[in-house]
Amino acid sequence: MEDKQYMDYIHANAQKSNHVVTLVWAFAVGGVICCIGQAFIDLFTVILPNWDKAKVASLVSMTMIFLGSFFTAIGVYDKLGAKAGGGSIVPITGFANSVVSPAMEFNKEGIVLGMMAKMFVIAGPIIVAGTVSSVVSGVIYWIIGLFN
Repeated sequence: MEDKQYMDYIHANAQKSNHVVTLVWAFAVGGVICCIGQAFIDLFTVILPNWDKAKVASLVSMTMIFLGSFFTAIGVYDKLGAKAGGGSIVPITGFANSVVSPAMEFNKEGIVLGMMAKMFVIAGPIIVAGTVSSVVSGVIYWIIGLFN
């Protein structure tokens, strides 16, 4: 099959999507997830008035990661992602989903060779890139500090 025939076949048989509806779902779901995060910030600020903003932000991050992992484990987050697309991937809960999904998928291969080895298949490159770039920028900052 030639390239043009293949592309004609794809265009004829591919499922059509409504981009406006997809964008609205992504915006709405991403916004709701962020509003939930803000609600936790407000709640924890009231419950823990002696905590500074950094501690509250850390607690909210942990809570949102837990919720993303929990809803992935019970199968809700994947259904939400199928409907919302990028709106469910961008927030911190999407990161939790990208770590938990492969771990659950490969769990049957055992703890070490399955779950632990495959847990960071999707999120691993992002973690490595973030860690390496932060170390490089820290070294550059340190070197600049030596000359001041």
